[in-house]
Amino acid sequence: MATEGLSGGVPGDGRAADPVKVMVVDDHPMWRDAVARDLGEAGFEIVATAGDAEQAIRRARATRPDVLVLDLNLPDKPGVEVCRELVGPQSPLRVLVLSASGEHADVLEAVKSGATGYLVKSAGPQELLEAVRRTALGDPVFTPGLAGLVLGEYRRLAADPAPAAQEGPDVPKLTERETEVLRLVAKGLSYKQIAERLVISHRTVQNHVQNTLGKLQLHNRVELVRYAIERGLDD
Repeated sequence: MATEGLSGGVPGDGRAADPVKVMVVDDHPMWRDAVARDLGEAGFEIVATAGDAEQAIRRARATRPDVLVLDLNLPDKPGVEVCRELVGPQSPLRVLVLSASGEHADVLEAVKSGATGYLVKSAGPQELLEAVRRTALGDPVFTPGLAGLVLGEYRRLAADPAPAAQEGPDVPKLTERETEVLRLVAKGLSYKQIAERLVISHRTVQNHVQNTLGKLQLHNRVELVRYAIERGLDD
């Protein structure tokens, strides 16, 4: 596999890039091992692999990967359940779904459960390497044609009258910078684009998003975008 320019390091704030820690979850051993091998050869640090959901949850909590490359079709329970158990405001874990299915329902369910990105297994090796690298940065990554579907779902959810976060006087106030970052997230910008727009680092953008999720008691990017759109921050 040619991997020029796609090393497994993610730049920080002026420090040398550390290898991105990756865990691969798939119930097909040959596929799982091939993905892990290719990512390892590209410079990513493979901290664990797993063949079912329970094993994935247990090993992810033990090894704390930066990115979980996750198949949805697991023998004991769906991959979306793995997302729901592992992804949350206090967890820096990013999930990239790598699935044979390109069905819209599967994509939307994965994103709602906390996945950062969704790639179909027909993607080429270079696409996978770039997707893992971008997922580690917090950028939403989707197989071409699916990004518009997800943004449309964000807007549909925003029209739902159900509350997306705590309401009332006790809700912590966002800082001016957190609100600025939230506004750009709601417009569909990636973390990289937000960092360039605000002249700050990827890591700073990630920190603002994590702080905002914690303050608002939201669980993932879907809920965050919904919250922002409900309040007109995408205008």
